[in-house]
Amino acid sequence: MLYVVMAFLWASILLYVIMGGADFGAGILEFFSTPNSKPKTQKILYEAIGPVWEANHMWLIIAIVILFVGFPSIYTTMSIYMHIPLAIMLIGIIARGTAFTFRHYDAVHDSMQRVYSKIFMYASVLTPFFLGIIAGGAVAGTIDTSANSYVSAYIFSWLGFFPVSVGFFTIAICGFMAAIFIIGETDNAGDKKRFTDKAKHFIIGALVLAVVVFIAAMVDGVPLSHWLFGNPISIACMSLAGVSLIWLWILLSRESTGPLRTIAGAQVTLLLVAITYEHYPVLINLKNAKGLSLIDAQGGPKTIMSLGIALLAGSGFILPFLYYLLYSFTNYERE
Repeated sequence: MLYVVMAFLWASILLYVIMGGADFGAGILEFFSTPNSKPKTQKILYEAIGPVWEANHMWLIIAIVILFVGFPSIYTTMSIYMHIPLAIMLIGIIARGTAFTFRHYDAVHDSMQRVYSKIFMYASVLTPFFLGIIAGGAVAGTIDTSANSYVSAYIFSWLGFFPVSVGFFTIAICGFMAAIFIIGETDNAGDKKRFTDKAKHFIIGALVLAVVVFIAAMVDGVPLSHWLFGNPISIACMSLAGVSLIWLWILLSRESTGPLRTIAGAQVTLLLVAITYEHYPVLINLKNAKGLSLIDAQGGPKTIMSLGIALLAGSGFILPFLYYLLYSFTNYERE
Protein backbone atom coordinates (compact mmCIF):
# COMPACT_ATOMS: atom_id res chain seq x y z
CA MET A 1 0.00 0.00 0.00
CA LEU A 2 2.99 2.30 0.50
CA TYR A 3 3.61 2.42 -3.24
CA VAL A 4 -0.05 3.27 -3.85
CA VAL A 5 0.29 6.24 -1.50
CA MET A 6 3.55 7.29 -3.17
CA ALA A 7 1.91 7.04 -6.59
CA PHE A 8 -0.93 9.30 -5.44
CA LEU A 9 1.60 11.79 -4.06
CA TRP A 10 3.51 11.90 -7.33
CA ALA A 11 0.32 12.12 -9.41
CA SER A 12 -1.12 14.92 -7.27
CA ILE A 13 2.10 16.95 -7.65
CA LEU A 14 2.06 16.35 -11.41
CA LEU A 15 -1.59 17.34 -11.79
CA TYR A 16 -1.07 20.45 -9.71
CA VAL A 17 1.85 21.49 -11.90
CA ILE A 18 -0.19 20.90 -15.07
CA MET A 19 -3.65 22.11 -14.09
CA GLY A 20 -2.71 24.52 -11.33
CA GLY A 21 0.15 25.73 -13.50
CA ALA A 22 -2.23 26.59 -16.32
CA ASP A 23 -4.44 28.31 -13.74
CA PHE A 24 -1.58 30.47 -12.43
CA GLY A 25 -0.46 30.99 -16.00
CA ALA A 26 -3.72 32.77 -16.76
CA GLY A 27 -2.67 35.58 -14.46
CA ILE A 28 0.86 35.47 -15.88
CA LEU A 29 -0.52 35.92 -19.40
CA GLU A 30 -2.54 38.87 -18.20
CA PHE A 31 0.55 40.30 -16.48
CA PHE A 32 2.50 40.20 -19.76
CA SER A 33 -0.36 41.52 -21.90
CA THR A 34 -0.26 45.03 -23.31
CA PRO A 35 -2.62 47.61 -21.74
CA ASN A 36 -4.79 47.60 -24.87
CA SER A 37 -5.19 43.83 -24.93
CA LYS A 38 -5.67 43.34 -21.17
CA PRO A 39 -9.50 43.69 -21.15
CA LYS A 40 -9.90 41.14 -23.94
CA THR A 41 -7.37 38.83 -22.28
CA GLN A 42 -9.25 39.09 -18.97
CA LYS A 43 -12.52 38.15 -20.64
CA ILE A 44 -11.07 35.12 -22.44
CA LEU A 45 -9.19 33.91 -19.37
CA TYR A 46 -12.24 34.29 -17.16
CA GLU A 47 -14.39 32.28 -19.53
CA ALA A 48 -11.71 29.57 -19.67
CA ILE A 49 -10.84 29.17 -15.98
CA GLY A 50 -13.78 30.81 -14.23
CA PRO A 51 -15.95 27.70 -13.76
CA VAL A 52 -13.20 25.32 -12.63
CA TRP A 53 -10.27 27.32 -11.22
CA GLU A 54 -11.06 26.47 -7.60
CA ALA A 55 -10.91 22.71 -8.26
CA ASN A 56 -7.25 22.90 -9.32
CA HIS A 57 -6.06 23.41 -5.73
CA MET A 58 -7.51 20.03 -4.82
CA TRP A 59 -4.26 18.42 -6.02
CA LEU A 60 -2.16 20.58 -3.69
CA ILE A 61 -4.43 19.73 -0.77
CA ILE A 62 -4.11 16.02 -1.53
CA ALA A 63 -0.30 16.25 -1.64
CA ILE A 64 -0.19 18.13 1.68
CA VAL A 65 -2.54 15.65 3.36
CA ILE A 66 -0.49 12.69 2.10
CA LEU A 67 2.72 14.20 3.48
CA PHE A 68 1.08 15.21 6.78
CA VAL A 69 -0.51 11.81 7.40
CA GLY A 70 1.83 9.36 5.67
CA PHE A 71 5.26 11.01 5.91
CA PRO A 72 5.21 13.26 9.01
CA SER A 73 8.99 13.76 9.25
CA ILE A 74 9.14 15.05 5.67
CA TYR A 75 6.14 17.30 6.27
CA THR A 76 7.71 18.62 9.48
CA THR A 77 11.06 19.32 7.82
CA MET A 78 9.48 21.27 4.98
CA SER A 79 7.13 23.15 7.32
CA ILE A 80 9.97 24.23 9.59
CA TYR A 81 12.84 25.01 7.25
CA MET A 82 10.73 26.36 4.38
CA HIS A 83 8.02 28.10 6.35
CA ILE A 84 8.78 31.48 4.76
CA PRO A 85 8.32 30.51 1.06
CA LEU A 86 5.44 28.22 2.03
CA ALA A 87 3.67 31.07 3.84
CA ILE A 88 4.24 33.45 0.92
CA MET A 89 2.93 30.85 -1.53
CA LEU A 90 -0.21 30.22 0.53
CA ILE A 91 -0.82 33.95 0.95
CA GLY A 92 -0.45 34.29 -2.81
CA ILE A 93 -3.02 31.54 -3.41
CA ILE A 94 -5.50 33.22 -1.05
CA ALA A 95 -4.89 36.74 -2.39
CA ARG A 96 -5.14 35.56 -5.98
CA GLY A 97 -8.41 33.69 -5.44
CA THR A 98 -9.94 36.54 -3.46
CA ALA A 99 -9.00 39.12 -6.08
CA PHE A 100 -10.26 36.92 -8.91
CA THR A 101 -13.63 36.51 -7.17
CA PHE A 102 -14.07 40.18 -6.23
CA ARG A 103 -13.02 41.36 -9.68
CA HIS A 104 -15.81 39.42 -11.37
CA TYR A 105 -18.55 39.25 -8.73
CA ASP A 106 -18.26 42.56 -6.90
CA ALA A 107 -21.65 44.28 -6.97
CA VAL A 108 -20.02 47.67 -7.50
CA HIS A 109 -17.62 48.21 -10.39
CA ASP A 110 -15.32 51.08 -9.50
CA SER A 111 -11.62 51.86 -9.16
CA MET A 112 -11.20 48.82 -6.90
CA GLN A 113 -11.42 46.62 -10.00
CA ARG A 114 -7.94 47.84 -10.95
CA VAL A 115 -6.68 46.95 -7.47
CA TYR A 116 -8.18 43.46 -7.74
CA SER A 117 -6.58 43.02 -11.15
CA LYS A 118 -3.13 44.02 -9.89
CA ILE A 119 -3.41 41.67 -6.90
CA PHE A 120 -4.52 38.86 -9.20
CA MET A 121 -1.65 39.40 -11.64
CA TYR A 122 1.13 39.85 -9.07
CA ALA A 123 -0.08 36.91 -6.98
CA SER A 124 -0.26 34.77 -10.13
CA VAL A 125 3.43 35.49 -10.74
CA LEU A 126 4.70 35.28 -7.16
CA THR A 127 2.88 32.07 -6.21
CA PRO A 128 4.44 29.77 -8.85
CA PHE A 129 7.76 31.56 -8.29
CA PHE A 130 7.81 30.49 -4.65
CA LEU A 131 6.41 27.08 -5.56
CA GLY A 132 9.47 26.63 -7.77
CA ILE A 133 11.74 27.89 -5.00
CA ILE A 134 10.29 25.30 -2.62
CA ALA A 135 10.81 22.53 -5.17
CA GLY A 136 14.35 23.69 -5.92
CA GLY A 137 15.22 24.09 -2.27
CA ALA A 138 13.90 20.62 -1.43
CA VAL A 139 16.32 18.90 -3.82
CA ALA A 140 19.26 21.34 -3.70
CA GLY A 141 20.68 19.96 -0.45
CA THR A 142 20.58 23.38 1.22
CA ILE A 143 18.38 22.48 4.20
CA ASP A 144 20.69 22.36 7.20
CA THR A 145 18.99 20.61 10.13
CA SER A 146 22.04 21.30 12.32
CA ALA A 147 22.13 25.05 11.63
CA ASN A 148 22.70 27.24 14.68
CA SER A 149 21.40 30.55 13.34
CA TYR A 150 18.08 31.79 12.00
CA VAL A 151 19.53 32.91 8.68
CA SER A 152 21.28 29.64 7.89
CA ALA A 153 18.33 27.55 9.05
CA TYR A 154 15.36 29.44 7.63
CA ILE A 155 16.73 31.74 4.90
CA PHE A 156 19.57 29.95 3.16
CA SER A 157 17.61 26.71 3.26
CA TRP A 158 15.73 28.02 0.22
CA LEU A 159 17.30 31.32 -0.84
CA GLY A 160 19.99 30.36 -3.32
CA PHE A 161 20.91 30.61 -6.98
CA PHE A 162 19.46 27.21 -7.90
CA PRO A 163 16.09 27.47 -6.06
CA VAL A 164 15.52 31.01 -7.37
CA SER A 165 16.34 29.95 -10.94
CA VAL A 166 13.85 27.08 -10.61
CA GLY A 167 11.29 29.64 -9.42
CA PHE A 168 11.69 31.72 -12.59
CA PHE A 169 11.60 28.55 -14.71
CA THR A 170 8.31 27.59 -13.04
CA ILE A 171 6.80 30.94 -14.02
CA ALA A 172 7.73 30.28 -17.65
CA ILE A 173 6.24 26.78 -17.54
CA CYS A 174 2.97 28.09 -16.08
CA GLY A 175 2.71 30.82 -18.71
CA PHE A 176 3.42 28.26 -21.42
CA MET A 177 0.75 25.86 -20.12
CA ALA A 178 -1.85 28.63 -19.92
CA ALA A 179 -1.14 29.88 -23.45
CA ILE A 180 -1.44 26.36 -24.85
CA PHE A 181 -4.69 25.81 -22.98
CA ILE A 182 -6.23 29.13 -24.06
CA ILE A 183 -5.49 28.55 -27.77
CA GLY A 184 -8.20 25.90 -27.85
CA GLU A 185 -10.67 28.02 -25.87
CA THR A 186 -11.15 30.84 -28.40
CA ASP A 187 -12.60 30.77 -31.90
CA ASN A 188 -11.33 34.22 -32.87
CA ALA A 189 -8.45 34.00 -35.35
CA GLY A 190 -6.77 37.13 -33.97
CA ASP A 191 -6.89 35.83 -30.41
CA LYS A 192 -5.57 32.45 -31.48
CA LYS A 193 -2.63 34.15 -33.19
CA ARG A 194 -1.93 36.29 -30.12
CA PHE A 195 -1.91 33.36 -27.71
CA THR A 196 0.08 31.25 -30.15
CA ASP A 197 2.75 33.94 -30.20
CA LYS A 198 2.70 34.07 -26.39
CA ALA A 199 3.14 30.29 -26.23
CA LYS A 200 6.21 30.60 -28.47
CA HIS A 201 7.60 33.41 -26.32
CA PHE A 202 7.18 31.34 -23.17
CA ILE A 203 8.82 28.34 -24.84
CA ILE A 204 11.84 30.47 -25.69
CA GLY A 205 11.82 31.94 -22.19
CA ALA A 206 11.62 28.47 -20.63
CA LEU A 207 14.56 27.24 -22.72
CA VAL A 208 16.68 30.25 -21.73
CA LEU A 209 15.77 29.81 -18.07
CA ALA A 210 16.51 26.08 -18.32
CA VAL A 211 20.07 27.01 -19.27
CA VAL A 212 20.18 29.32 -16.25
CA VAL A 213 18.93 26.46 -14.05
CA PHE A 214 21.76 24.22 -15.30
CA ILE A 215 24.31 26.96 -14.64
CA ALA A 216 22.87 27.50 -11.16
CA ALA A 217 23.02 23.75 -10.51
CA MET A 218 26.72 23.68 -11.39
CA VAL A 219 27.43 26.73 -9.21
CA ASP A 220 25.50 25.34 -6.22
CA GLY A 221 26.76 21.79 -6.65
CA VAL A 222 23.37 20.27 -7.49
CA PRO A 223 23.80 17.09 -9.62
CA LEU A 224 21.02 18.09 -12.03
CA SER A 225 22.85 16.81 -15.12
CA HIS A 226 23.28 13.42 -13.47
CA TRP A 227 19.60 13.28 -12.58
CA LEU A 228 18.51 14.11 -16.12
CA PHE A 229 21.15 12.22 -18.12
CA GLY A 230 22.55 9.66 -15.69
CA ASN A 231 20.23 6.75 -16.43
CA PRO A 232 18.37 5.32 -19.46
CA ILE A 233 14.90 6.27 -18.19
CA SER A 234 15.74 9.93 -17.69
CA ILE A 235 17.61 10.10 -21.00
CA ALA A 236 14.61 8.61 -22.80
CA CYS A 237 12.25 11.07 -21.10
CA MET A 238 14.42 14.07 -21.99
CA SER A 239 14.79 12.85 -25.57
CA LEU A 240 11.03 12.42 -25.96
CA ALA A 241 10.44 15.83 -24.40
CA GLY A 242 12.85 17.39 -26.91
CA VAL A 243 11.22 15.69 -29.89
CA SER A 244 7.72 16.62 -28.70
CA LEU A 245 8.85 20.24 -28.26
CA ILE A 246 9.87 20.35 -31.92
CA TRP A 247 6.51 18.84 -32.88
CA LEU A 248 4.70 21.38 -30.71
CA TRP A 249 6.61 24.28 -32.29
CA ILE A 250 5.71 23.03 -35.78
CA LEU A 251 2.02 22.87 -34.84
CA LEU A 252 2.17 26.37 -33.38
CA SER A 253 3.92 27.71 -36.49
CA ARG A 254 1.20 26.20 -38.66
CA GLU A 255 -1.43 27.70 -36.33
CA SER A 256 -2.85 24.22 -35.88
CA THR A 257 -4.55 23.44 -32.59
CA GLY A 258 -4.05 19.69 -32.96
CA PRO A 259 -3.09 17.81 -29.77
CA LEU A 260 -1.40 20.86 -28.24
CA ARG A 261 -2.64 20.25 -24.70
CA THR A 262 -1.73 16.58 -24.79
CA ILE A 263 1.79 17.35 -25.98
CA ALA A 264 2.30 20.09 -23.38
CA GLY A 265 1.01 17.85 -20.59
CA ALA A 266 3.24 15.01 -21.77
CA GLN A 267 6.28 17.32 -21.76
CA VAL A 268 5.70 18.33 -18.14
CA THR A 269 5.16 14.67 -17.21
CA LEU A 270 8.36 13.57 -18.94
CA LEU A 271 10.34 16.34 -17.27
CA LEU A 272 9.03 15.41 -13.82
CA VAL A 273 9.78 11.72 -14.41
CA ALA A 274 13.31 12.51 -15.57
CA ILE A 275 14.03 14.67 -12.52
CA THR A 276 12.53 12.38 -9.88
CA TYR A 277 13.58 8.97 -11.20
CA GLU A 278 17.30 9.18 -10.37
CA HIS A 279 16.96 10.22 -6.71
CA TYR A 280 13.81 8.19 -5.98
CA PRO A 281 12.68 7.54 -3.23
CA VAL A 282 14.44 10.57 -1.68
CA LEU A 283 12.10 13.57 -1.61
CA ILE A 284 14.27 16.05 0.29
CA ASN A 285 18.05 16.33 0.08
CA LEU A 286 19.61 17.63 3.29
CA LYS A 287 22.90 19.49 3.73
CA ASN A 288 25.67 17.30 5.13
CA ALA A 289 23.18 14.56 5.94
CA LYS A 290 21.26 11.68 4.44
CA GLY A 291 18.23 12.70 2.41
CA LEU A 292 14.69 12.05 3.59
CA SER A 293 13.34 8.99 1.81
CA LEU A 294 9.65 8.25 1.34
CA ILE A 295 10.35 4.66 2.31
CA ASP A 296 12.33 5.43 5.45
CA ALA A 297 10.11 8.33 6.53
CA GLN A 298 6.77 6.54 6.17
CA GLY A 299 4.29 6.43 9.00
CA GLY A 300 3.07 3.32 10.76
CA PRO A 301 1.78 0.37 8.69
CA LYS A 302 -1.83 0.89 9.81
CA THR A 303 -1.61 4.59 8.94
CA ILE A 304 -0.28 3.88 5.46
CA MET A 305 -2.90 1.18 4.91
CA SER A 306 -5.75 3.47 5.97
CA LEU A 307 -4.37 6.34 3.90
CA GLY A 308 -4.04 4.15 0.82
CA ILE A 309 -7.60 2.85 1.15
CA ALA A 310 -8.92 6.38 1.65
CA LEU A 311 -7.09 7.62 -1.45
CA LEU A 312 -8.35 4.76 -3.60
CA ALA A 313 -11.93 5.14 -2.38
CA GLY A 314 -11.82 8.93 -2.64
CA SER A 315 -10.45 8.89 -6.17
CA GLY A 316 -13.20 6.51 -7.27
CA PHE A 317 -15.75 8.97 -5.93
CA ILE A 318 -14.17 12.32 -6.85
CA LEU A 319 -12.55 11.77 -10.25
CA PRO A 320 -15.77 10.94 -12.18
CA PHE A 321 -17.44 14.08 -10.83
CA LEU A 322 -14.37 16.17 -11.58
CA TYR A 323 -14.40 14.88 -15.15
CA TYR A 324 -18.11 15.69 -15.42
CA LEU A 325 -17.46 19.21 -14.08
CA LEU A 326 -14.77 19.87 -16.70
CA TYR A 327 -16.85 18.26 -19.44
CA SER A 328 -20.00 20.20 -18.56
CA PHE A 329 -18.44 23.64 -18.46
CA THR A 330 -16.32 23.00 -21.57
CA ASN A 331 -19.38 22.06 -23.60
CA TYR A 332 -21.42 24.88 -22.06
CA GLU A 333 -18.84 27.46 -23.14
CA ARG A 334 -18.71 26.04 -26.66
CA GLU A 335 -22.48 26.25 -27.00
